[in-house]
Parts: sequence; structure tokens; C-alpha cells
Amino acid sequence: MDTNNNSYQHVFDFPFDICLHIYWWQRQRSFSWSSPLTPAKMGGAVSAGEDNDELIDNLKEAHYIRSELVEQAFRAIDRADYYLEEFRDNAYKDLAWRHGNIHLSAPCIYSEVMEALDLQPGLSFLNLGSGTGYLSTMVGLILGPFGVNHGVELHADVIEYAYQRLEFFIKTSDSFDKFEFCEPSFVVGNCLEITPESRQYDRVYCGAGVQKEHEDYMKNLLKVGGILVLPLEEKLTKITRTGYNTWETKKIIAVSFAPLVLPKNKDNGKTKIVPLPAMFEVRTLQDLARISIRHTLKKTVGLQQGRGGGAARGGGTGAPKSGPRFKRRRMHRRRMDSVLLANKHMFLNRMLPGPMDSNNNCDAAEEERADEGGVGGGTAEEEEEEEEEREGGELRSEPTVNVLREKILGLPLPEPLKMYLLYYREK
Repeated sequence: MDTNNNSYQHVFDFPFDICLHIYWWQRQRSFSWSSPLTPAKMGGAVSAGEDNDELIDNLKEAHYIRSELVEQAFRAIDRADYYLEEFRDNAYKDLAWRHGNIHLSAPCIYSEVMEALDLQPGLSFLNLGSGTGYLSTMVGLILGPFGVNHGVELHADVIEYAYQRLEFFIKTSDSFDKFEFCEPSFVVGNCLEITPESRQYDRVYCGAGVQKEHEDYMKNLLKVGGILVLPLEEKLTKITRTGYNTWETKKIIAVSFAPLVLPKNKDNGKTKIVPLPAMFEVRTLQDLARISIRHTLKKTVGLQQGRGGGAARGGGTGAPKSGPRFKRRRMHRRRMDSVLLANKHMFLNRMLPGPMDSNNNCDAAEEERADEGGVGGGTAEEEEEEEEEREGGELRSEPTVNVLREKILGLPLPEPLKMYLLYYREK
């Protein structure tokens, strides 16, 4: 007893402040590992997908993507197209990726950013640290041809890569024809060196961690009523400018971003000024005609398909819905389950003695019954599967036709003009 009492006394003699520090250290450790916000820091908040659509399905299921407009933009652009070829296998994981200067944030982060920006057609957008252009391109699908879409990137090689990916999207993706696009423009420079007298934007996003002392600098890039989304003090933060000197701030999720690179002074002590592209460039008559013709044809295609009862099925203006994909996946799993159950049934029958046929085979009759009843089916589940197949057959049987492209190619116009209307697309 004395020994135990001495040991307890030894514990309580331990300095109280050190015990308190140990206690809080343990609490902090347990919180950092168990908090639901932790996965969003570096991604990994949702399970990996087999393709871009399945990744978007997972982001929707986890409520990172909540609006139809954002969903359509995400489905229109294959994330893997922004990866180098040797790393494409990792494209549909909810993880950030970096190779040299090329960097992509985790899909769950981009989802939260797109939702927080509350994008609408015709707005002006500034992307600070625009990187590969993946986010800017998705934003451009929502802004439409009369919006403004600018990006500032520190590394010239990354801007070159971004323009390559942008050209690839415009020339090869059928999704391009489902939207009216605001093409992004990128400039090289440090986003903390933007011309002080430069114009303000409706929406601003910064893709690097912002130090507290630069918060006001970022706010001043916004118009009244504008929205700024940035990583501030380890939280993805949404700041709305409600008046000339008034702001509303909302913390979204915990994140971990590399901090902004501070400007380097020149020999004369002055920093380099980054000139942004012109806010509103005067469009040529040719460009305006192309926008108008494509818009009119899209409306015509939409009306025709609406009268035919299949507005989004033939590659029209709407983005594909996620419902049929879920249905196909469930059907595939059910079919696999039926096969596994049938095989299990056959295995158990082999373990039990049964009647012999004329060839001393006890398995043949059972296998035939399993093939007829277990896989080929007459059960309610399989009837439901057949009904789903009939309902979704049109979507699964043929690849989507780009109706707008077919419409343009069928116009009685010279070939070069058709190619111009198609943005000289290769596909």
C-alpha cells in the first residue's frame, strides 16, 4: 500500500503546468488525426474514381459539388488532360499533384472554390497563381463569351503548359461545343506586383497561402459586391465586399497551401510591375459573328431536341447528367453479384452428394439450373435490371453525337468558314 501511495504522490508532485501541457498536446494530436476537416488539407476527402465522371459523382455524393452549373463545368473538362502522360493514373484521386513548377490542387479544393465564387455569365475573374489553367478553363465555361478571364502565374514554363492544355481542350473536346466559352488570358509575374491603379474584378481567387499582411492588398482587387476566395491562416476563406469599406468573411474548410512568393526588389530598389491584360477588348466583327451564329445554332438544336423529347441526349447544349452513370454502375454490380451467387451455389452443390446422370456426372444438371436461374434469371431483381437496360439503352448503345458540329458541317458555306465556326477543331 505504501508503495502505491508513494507512486501516486510522485505523480501529483509532477509540476502542474507540465501536466497541463502534456494533456493539451495529447488533445491536439487526437484532434488533428480525427477531425473531418483534415482530409481536405491535401485532398483525399473522397474516394478515387475510375474516370472523370466517377470522380465528379464522388464529389457530389460528399457534397463538395452542390450546384448544377459547377457540376457541368467539372464534367466538361477531363482532369487527366492536365497531367503529364506518365502521371495520368493518379488524375482521378482526390489528391494534389506537383511536378516541377506544374501544380494542381485536390479536386475537393477546386470544388469548394468553384462553389464559393458563385460564378455567373458576364462577370470578370482574376486567378492569382493560375498554374495549369484547369480552374480558369472551368470558370470560362460559366462566364460565357462576354466575361473577362485573366490569370497571373509566376513561372513562364507553366503558362506555356497552360496554353497547350487550353488549345488541346478547344480543339479536341466535344464538351467545348456545349458551352459558350470565355477564353482565359495568362500573364507572367508575381501577383503581389500587380499595377496599383489596375482595374477591379467581380471574382478573385488566389491559389497560394496569403499572409495576413497581404489580406488588404487582395481585398482591393475586388469591386463592391465582388467575391474573393483565398487560403488565409490555414483556412479557405470567402470574403465578400459589401461596400466601399465593408466586408463579410466566411471560413470554408481547413487547407494547407504553399505561401505566396514575396517579390524580389531590383537593384534600384523598385519592384517589377505586372501589367494585366485589357479588361474589355473590342471584338472583331468576325468574332462577334462567330459567337452569334454558334449561339443561334445551339438554340435551334435545343428546340429541335426539345420537340423530340431528348434535349440533352444528342450532344446538344446541356451537359450529361449523372443519373444514368449511377444506374449503369449499379446494374454492373448486380450482374456481378448474381454471377458470384450462382458460382457459390454450384460450389456448395458439388460438396453435397446428388443424383448421377447417365454419364456419372452429378454437376451438369445443377450447372444448367444455375445458368438458367442464377444468371439468366427470371427473378424480380433481374426483371428490374432488364427494365433499366431498356430505359437507359439509348444512352449506353451509341457514343454521344456532337449535334452542333454536325449542324455546322451541314451548312451551305465554304469549307474554311465552317472550320472557323468550329474553331478549327480537329475532332
